[in-house]
Amino acid sequence: MEYVDGFLIAVPKKKLAEYKKMAKLGSKVWREHGALDYRECVADDVSWGKRTSFPRAVKRKANETVIFSFIIYKSRKHRDAVNKKAMKDKRFAGMDFKNMPFDTKRMIYGGFKTIVT
Repeated sequence: MEYVDGFLIAVPKKKLAEYKKMAKLGSKVWREHGALDYRECVADDVSWGKRTSFPRAVKRKANETVIFSFIIYKSRKHRDAVNKKAMKDKRFAGMDFKNMPFDTKRMIYGGFKTIVT
């Protein structure tokens, strides 16, 4: 079964184009290093839930939108190898990971074993 890294973030609407540019580079780098799939999705139908919801999870502000993204790998071992290569990729050399177009402190992420495809 495959392995999936999932991410949930809030991106200021005025920085969405900047985020999309960064995501396109990420997609290219991860796929070149072996990721099976890479998706970045912007909220379209995500209401503010009474107790739980995507917007609540990332503490979305009025001027932000929610991004849900995921990367698919063959296995966790494959994920670890791909991530190691991707993070060393020279195209990320000038990127300031402390100055991203979103608040990294509100990012939710994790690795998941696939149980149904």
